[in-house]
Amino acid sequence: MSRLLAIVLALLLPAAPAVAAPDAWTVSGQGQVTAHIALTSGNLTLAVRRQGRTVLQPASVGITTTTSDLTEDLTFTGRSDRVVIERYDMSAGKRLHRATRMTETRLGFRNATGTFTLLVRAAPDGVAYRYVLPGPATVTAETSSFAVPADAKAWLLPYNAWYEANRVRTTAGEATGDFGYPSLFSTGTDFALLTESDVDGRYAGSRLRRSGNGFQVVLADAQVESTGTTPWRTAIVGDLAAVSTSTLVDDLATPATFTDRSWIKPGKVAWSWLSEHSSPGDFARQKQYVDFAARNGWEYALVDEGWNAAWVPELIRHARAQGVEILLWLRWSDLDTPQERDTVLPRIKQWGAKGVKLDFMESDSQARYRWYDEVLKKTAELKLMVNFHGSTIPHGLARTWPHVLTMEAVRGAENFPPAANNPVQFFTRNVAGSMDYTPVSLEVGTKEASIAHETALPVVYESGWTHFADKPEAYERHPQALRYLNQLPTVWDETRLLDGDPDTHAVVARRNGDRWFVGGITTEERTLKAPLGFLGSGQWLVETVRDPATRSDVVRDRQVLRATDTLQVPARRNGGFAAVICRHRPGLQTCDQPIRQVPRTTLAVTPTGTVDVTPGSSVEVAGTFTNGDKEIRDVALTATAPQGWTVTGPVVRRTKLAPGESISGSWRLTAGGLVGPVDVPVVATFGDGVHIEQAVKAFVPPPVPANGAQVSDLPFMSETNGWGPVERDTSNGENNGADGKAMSVGGVTYTKGLGVHAPSDVGIYLGRGCTRFTAKIGLDDETSEPGSVAFQVVGDDEPLYDSGILRGKGPAIPIDVDITGVRMLSLRVTDAGDGRNFDHADWAEAVLTC
Repeated sequence: MSRLLAIVLALLLPAAPAVAAPDAWTVSGQGQVTAHIALTSGNLTLAVRRQGRTVLQPASVGITTTTSDLTEDLTFTGRSDRVVIERYDMSAGKRLHRATRMTETRLGFRNATGTFTLLVRAAPDGVAYRYVLPGPATVTAETSSFAVPADAKAWLLPYNAWYEANRVRTTAGEATGDFGYPSLFSTGTDFALLTESDVDGRYAGSRLRRSGNGFQVVLADAQVESTGTTPWRTAIVGDLAAVSTSTLVDDLATPATFTDRSWIKPGKVAWSWLSEHSSPGDFARQKQYVDFAARNGWEYALVDEGWNAAWVPELIRHARAQGVEILLWLRWSDLDTPQERDTVLPRIKQWGAKGVKLDFMESDSQARYRWYDEVLKKTAELKLMVNFHGSTIPHGLARTWPHVLTMEAVRGAENFPPAANNPVQFFTRNVAGSMDYTPVSLEVGTKEASIAHETALPVVYESGWTHFADKPEAYERHPQALRYLNQLPTVWDETRLLDGDPDTHAVVARRNGDRWFVGGITTEERTLKAPLGFLGSGQWLVETVRDPATRSDVVRDRQVLRATDTLQVPARRNGGFAAVICRHRPGLQTCDQPIRQVPRTTLAVTPTGTVDVTPGSSVEVAGTFTNGDKEIRDVALTATAPQGWTVTGPVVRRTKLAPGESISGSWRLTAGGLVGPVDVPVVATFGDGVHIEQAVKAFVPPPVPANGAQVSDLPFMSETNGWGPVERDTSNGENNGADGKAMSVGGVTYTKGLGVHAPSDVGIYLGRGCTRFTAKIGLDDETSEPGSVAFQVVGDDEPLYDSGILRGKGPAIPIDVDITGVRMLSLRVTDAGDGRNFDHADWAEAVLTC
């Protein structure tokens, strides 16, 4: 009876409900910042709170591919959690040594079209999420977005792919259009900086678009060929100090791909382009920049657009003898093919350059990000450091590739930004990574900012390479500012925000070893304050440079303070100050440390002049290295085989070399098959990597041209061109190789010849075996406006023909030049003295009689 009653009751009573699937999840970053994910009616959202306050409101999360729409009708499939603890080192940045602890949660979702995992990380300084698909997929869009209260203050960057607009101060609700990362918002004491991390050729870059009640992530490409894992959508959250000193972008990035970093060396850089646009093409002037860097202990000189391969190796030798290394500028398009990367970069490495500045990438597309991947692999292989200019923002790239020492992606000094735009860069762009602003414009530019403001910028702004914007003479006219810059490092053990606001001012302290450097800048008249609580106990010597009453060199003050004190410096509008702080001891007068100077030495090599060496034959070279005024140690003297050559003979070594002492050596070098001029270096090294080099000049001649040879079919012994490379059998075209059209002069098309852009010079070896040179010369029809040029034929440095100035478009002029007895023929085109615009010129049907 009781069993029957139980059955009846079971039929009558309602069934107990099954356990409902969860529809909300929290991921906590050690209690300060939390991510809140919710699934409502099949739609997924994510919000961020700080100390219980909502900073980012619930906003859509989802992704679509060509086969799946994973934005709606979603159901939850499971959760797993772990703690991510990592320690890693950086080459540069806010802190060299990093430690991170993040809570990671994996949330699985599915609908009728597919599945994905939402990977969420919460750290004390923010939240990030990314999508993980089951496998490779073609992504068409993300619904990823961030919802910000409409009245939130906003500091936004109107989007362009080179990130060089002025930031605008607005509110989240008033903003319209597309904005570049990082984007800063604040509500009360809470700040959120929105950006992305771990972006490379596996995906495309993105930007933010004002949409609805928030900002949606918009991909740079209509379709992205994804490996299945997307970049991190990143929100750095906290008070202003926590956000501005965060390393979350790097913390989320892929760890470094190599471990040997001994060749990666940050430092100060002398740079001439901004103050003297034409100077990178002037060998003598570049030597002056090198000499200035050497006198002041700066580690590098950058030779920007316009350098000439004919003299760069000699400049590098001149620089390295004084302890200065050379960096060279290139357009990204100079390296946009595997062949270019395999030829241009090894040649630069062989010359002895230590790094490259790569410019004008100007794209967030997946194709361009794949280019970044390839060029970074090649430069890492060759141990060449990198500065990306005209680039996207850092995405943690310097963690993955530690030889990336800085990136532009800012309206820097070369664009003459208003001084009012300076404080906000510390709180926005520089948070994401090293920033190539090129600071300290003392006499170049608008002169809107004071000298002290400019002197403070390389403290306020972080960059592994700091390229200084002005010329040597400008710095030497401001000796106190220069004295401060000479003490300034470019790597930091700690970074602290002492005071500031994105609109008006920033006071920043950075530590290198046992010294602190403080920089303060302001847009309005105020007393800048630096509370010194970050210092340890005891007394500290504080040396401050500040502005005098009128714009001129800074004034230096010194005082002894304690950690309980506040350094206060009155500053006028667009003014500032900089300071260096070290522990005080009785009798200490300055925090300055000695400037590194390389001892004087000489290196003589033989033979002198140019030596002809046929392929497979040998030449004996010798060198004598003499020490100057100081004892040096760990000396080595040797010859280096050029590419394709071999060398025999021992390295000559001495443990120490007293002043006036010498060592000598000789070596036999056998030529390879590559033809043309070759430098055969003899190298002395000593101490901490000091490199002294001189070269024996060799020439490997090609065969004498055959009768009727077309010049465009012969190897060039030398080549310079005013725009892109010299083109064979086409017009000059644009800046890339092989981008010319059919040569056309006066409406007549030519299939053979050289297409050049003035000023240009092409060297052809004749070996005294030819008698006549004929060609048809003129300005190519491809330019939109007429140019003006002069054609010149030169044999062994003796003028043989000069066309005079040719202007505009017209029929080709036939020329016939006697070249009897000429060893080296030069075909030159000048710009006629009025600049190179529209100076596309053709040597059509250029033929030799031999």
